[in-house]
Amino acid sequence: MKKKFKLHLIVSILAMSLMGCKTSQLSSSTSISLINNSDLELSDKAVTIKRSLIDTKGIRADFPVLIYKNDSIPTQVNDLDGNGKWDELFVVTNFSAKETKNIQLKWMKVMPKFTVRTSVRFGKRESKNEPVHPATEETLLANQVHKKLGYEKYQTDGPTWENDKVGFRHYLDGRNAKDVFGKKIPAITPENVGINSMGAVEDNYHVMYDWGRDIFPVGNSAGLGGLALLVGDEINRLGIINNDTINNIEKTTFKIVSEGTENSVLSYKYHNWRASGNLYQLNETTSIWPGMYGYKNTVSLEGQKGNEMLLIALSNINNQNPLNVVEAGNFICLIQHDKLSYKREWIMGTAIIVPKKGYNGYMEAPKTGQLINSYLAKFKLDDKEPISYYAIATWELSADKNFKDSAYFNAYVVNLAKQLSTDIKVEINN
Repeated sequence: MKKKFKLHLIVSILAMSLMGCKTSQLSSSTSISLINNSDLELSDKAVTIKRSLIDTKGIRADFPVLIYKNDSIPTQVNDLDGNGKWDELFVVTNFSAKETKNIQLKWMKVMPKFTVRTSVRFGKRESKNEPVHPATEETLLANQVHKKLGYEKYQTDGPTWENDKVGFRHYLDGRNAKDVFGKKIPAITPENVGINSMGAVEDNYHVMYDWGRDIFPVGNSAGLGGLALLVGDEINRLGIINNDTINNIEKTTFKIVSEGTENSVLSYKYHNWRASGNLYQLNETTSIWPGMYGYKNTVSLEGQKGNEMLLIALSNINNQNPLNVVEAGNFICLIQHDKLSYKREWIMGTAIIVPKKGYNGYMEAPKTGQLINSYLAKFKLDDKEPISYYAIATWELSADKNFKDSAYFNAYVVNLAKQLSTDIKVEINN
């Protein structure tokens, strides 16, 4: 998912040694302490530092770079509100148990470079005969879904996002399910996945390449981490299934908020989602960073009447083993491990890591209807209250071949949930 276009703003900071940088490139230095107070060793831990902590007036034009033991830590800055100014410094690093990292922040006039470890790909076309072109945002109306248009508008049915471990895609065409790309190598996958040499939409990703392929059957489930709403006893899918010609969402807006070396962020807004005769507004933000076999999702729902529960989906197509439910840290882990791929060809592990707060157990989707073949974690939420959860996927051809073993995958998910429960304390020492 190599970037070919310029976003409205995301300044990514890519790998480079700071040794040999000209003194004139460096200005005042600030000391930052990143503190792991837990007994856990943390790998590829994501830490955000608000701009207001290191640039109190918000006016610095230079780039913030973190130096630890004479080496630069991979970082990037994100503009999350789209106002043209970055809001946070995003860091991915490792911690030993009880470790404090005393880091120097230096402001550089020239942007350094680090290895690209996350990416987003999104392409669309306005008619069947036009080639796909890259884009950073989209608005989809209720009557613009795949079946009504008579052609697939989007490359890979919608945006894809990935890190060095795994890739995912979201069916923006109205279905709003989430799918999995199994990766065999850490490199970012090619930009032309999902289109042919003429620039036309083409399903060319269900065959094996050196990098991997699409491996997860979705059907009429909501995929891995998709959403639905339980109103009373009625399950309402967020969106439609393939043969429907009108969406139950009046307008969907999508935007790539950030695409960078250490973090990529996508935003979806679902306007006037009709469910059980009511109208709801739902916001969704997807974030991915290196090292984790998964992504983070944050959602909030507006318009509740009091008898609703948000449903977070874990597709169980091809699963023939019991669901494993484990409490770990601040989370509940719903875990499955079997030959979950197409035609049960490869062993996969999939899971959703959901917060304890608000969790009301899980249910199974019915065998028929708009949403089937899924475990559905249930949440009682206050109106507009955000909830964050994680969707995890591995397969036996991942770089770590141990994921073929169910006990190993279970241990990975539980340990990850414990790590995600651990906060890093940030202290600024001017």
